[in-house]
Order: sequence, then structure tokens, then C-alpha cells
Amino acid sequence: MSTQAKAALRSVAVTTPLAEILDIVVEDGGVIIENFLSADQIARFNTEVEQPMTALNPGSTHENELVAEFHGRNTKRLTNLVTHSKTFREEILEQDLIHSLCDAVFLEESGTYWMTTAQLIEIGPGNRAQFLHRDLENWYPFIGMGPKGPEACVNFMIAFTDFTEENGATRVIPRSHKWDDFQDRGSPEATIPAIMKAGDAFFYSGKTVHGGGANVTTDQYRRGLAFAFNPGFLTGEEAYPFLVDMDIAKQLSPRVQRILGFRSQYPVGSPGLWQVDYSELGDYLQL
Repeated sequence: MSTQAKAALRSVAVTTPLAEILDIVVEDGGVIIENFLSADQIARFNTEVEQPMTALNPGSTHENELVAEFHGRNTKRLTNLVTHSKTFREEILEQDLIHSLCDAVFLEESGTYWMTTAQLIEIGPGNRAQFLHRDLENWYPFIGMGPKGPEACVNFMIAFTDFTEENGATRVIPRSHKWDDFQDRGSPEATIPAIMKAGDAFFYSGKTVHGGGANVTTDQYRRGLAFAFNPGFLTGEEAYPFLVDMDIAKQLSPRVQRILGFRSQYPVGSPGLWQVDYSELGDYLQL
């Protein structure tokens, strides 16, 4: 494990040039982007998901105990946000900065990318810290590739409430994306909290060690919107074409349709994946 001193998480304005944001991510493994969403967008999103969030019980339904602990005993995770929230699918997923960052990370190396999952994660009082992990662990071979492997995943965690050390702010080990051994997840003592105001976003590499923090408060609920992207040759967590109604999909822009799997993927070196008779899926779906 790396023994270097803790490095602070850097913060930038949402108007910061793309190259500067990416330089920080290359160096640190992640960066906080301030004022990524407006208070109005957060309020409208919260209204749209209020009913499914209220109906959702905290804790995990997974039969594997380790996975259940990972999901959180007093944590709510609402998925299929594309269906639940008009604000998410028509405004948040249309943010040019999201597509510019993903273009810069994935296009040259992998060709195309799509969204692997989007979750509203609400950590309740008394929830223990999530065990540390790298998001690329979803795709096992990338663990062995270490820092020299392709970028398997990038993630956006947007604070929908203020993130504090006490209420469970995401814990991060900056520069852990450079460690030689990705089997090494570090230790909680090496982490620092991603302190954010509501509307700020933490953008980070799938190679960076992190985990949800412990909520040691008695009355605060830490709510964050996490959505991640991976290359078009990797399988995502959520099967959006089977979850999102076609009437909704037809109202989305072509680039959002593509990141949700309603269009074919064209990775580097491939004539195309996710096709119909070797032709574009979007044509078959009459998009």
C-alpha cells in the first residue's frame, strides 16, 4: 500500500477549462466541480423522485451478506432514474460538461461509452462506512491491469445535500489510481472526505479508491446522485432498454439515447456492437 501523506481533494469552478479539470483527475484521481447543478434542478429532481424514494425501504435486498453490507443497512438506493425523473433525463444527462469529460476520457482509447448506472443514494443516521473499493472492480480483468489498463469507468457523485464528514461524505484516497497493485484498497485511515455543498459534483476515475462514509449523526440524511459511464464494449449494471419506456426514449436526444443503449456502440477496432443484422439499432427502433 502507498505510504505517502494524504493529498487534499482539489475543487474547481464549473466553468474551468476542460483540460485543467482533466489534468487534476490524471494527477489526483478525482476533482470536485462546484455548482454542477442548480438549487432549482435539485428541488425539481427531488420532487420527481419523492414517491419512489418514500416507498423504498432502507437496506439491501441482496442475498449475499457482503453485498448487502456494501449497499448499506440504513441506505436507500433508487435506480432507474431515467424513468423516474424528467429533470435527470432531459437536463442533467444533457449537460455538455458530462459529455465533454466522457469524450475526452473514452473516445480515443475506447471509441464509445454508455451509462452503466444512475443511483440516488441516501445514507441515513447510524449507517456504517462502506468498505473501500474501486468502481472498475465490476469488470474483474481490469483489477489485474492496474494503473496501465484502460479506463473502465468514470463516476459523477453530485451532492444533493451538503456532504460533511459527520453525515457520510464520500471517502477518497487521492492518487490511489496510480498504485501498482489494484488488489490493495488501502485503509480507512488513508481516506479523506469529499466535503461538498449541495449542487457540487465529485468526478473521479474508476481506478480511484473510495467509499461512502459513516453517518454518525442522529438526524441527517446524506443524499447524493451517482451516475457512472464505461466503454461501449463493457456491460453496464442497469439494462436501460428493458427499463425505460420507448415513448420516453423517443423524446431524448440522440446522444442520450446512445448512452442509454438505444443506439449501437462503435468501440475502437470494432465494426459495431449492440446491433441488429449488423445495422444501427437506432434505425431498427425507428429513432
